Amino acid sequence: MGGKTRGAVHKARKVARKAGKPPAKKQKQSNGDDFNGPATSKPSSASNTKTLNKTKTKTKTTQKQHLEPVIPFSPQDSILLVGEADLSFAASLIEHHGCEKVTATVLEKNLAELSEKYPHVPANIAKIDAQDSCKVLYNVDARKMGPYMRKGVKGRNATGAMDRIIFNFPHVGGKSTDVNRQVRYNQEMLVDFFSRAAASLAPGGSIIVTLFEGEPYTLWNIRDLARHSGLQVERSFRFQAEAYPGYHHSRTLGVVKNKQGEIGGGWKGEDRLARSYVFVRKDDVPIPITAGKKRGREDDDDSSSDQD
Repeated sequence: MGGKTRGAVHKARKVARKAGKPPAKKQKQSNGDDFNGPATSKPSSASNTKTLNKTKTKTKTTQKQHLEPVIPFSPQDSILLVGEADLSFAASLIEHHGCEKVTATVLEKNLAELSEKYPHVPANIAKIDAQDSCKVLYNVDARKMGPYMRKGVKGRNATGAMDRIIFNFPHVGGKSTDVNRQVRYNQEMLVDFFSRAAASLAPGGSIIVTLFEGEPYTLWNIRDLARHSGLQVERSFRFQAEAYPGYHHSRTLGVVKNKQGEIGGGWKGEDRLARSYVFVRKDDVPIPITAGKKRGREDDDDSSSDQD
């Protein structure tokens, strides 16, 4: 292992350890978003507690029914998708959101390996290949990818080519039950990813990472990991899988099979609450979202900065 490689690995581990302490517990607003406000006083009686709980439950249900999904990109954006698994998200962007310039990357070495893990993937690839400016790239490791630079521009004027870089549900995989070890490995992976992705961003571009809510994902301290690559959170919002027809969350290890080798229904990750974090370079002016669906209500889009 060369000196530069050892240095990069050591830096990633150092950053991961520094960000590894669990975040302070936050209160929950009635719509499920995190905030750092003062603690509320306790109800004076059991009756008041029941009434308050019923009110909160009703409020959550009502707000969830009326919230419009946040779409963090425009159809004309150059979009890089990382760790795409079965490519159903990429297919949805093209088929249902009219995205014209999508580069979808997968870790698997070739189509045969990808199809072994996700037998239904050829249908999604066909939708991607049907668009001239969209493509699938194999054998792309999020920790070593790119950079993807704008063609025809060299030297000091060279810039990244991607307006949006999206990494949905990053995870190193494996079946380890050691939570601390899993947290550390995933932090190291994200440190490397942010470093590589930042180099591929076009001026004003953004990196969107989506994680499940709750532990162990909150232990990753993703905001702190991004800061070490000169990035800050522009905002975060509730990820709503239903905004992407045809999309299905896929396990890193592939589809679930029974003892007879038959594909089972498995666990549906798209049904679990998740949050997307939008990262931009510090002092950069974000590219506006000029087309597509409207942003969601402000109470579900908690704009935040590096000071939060």
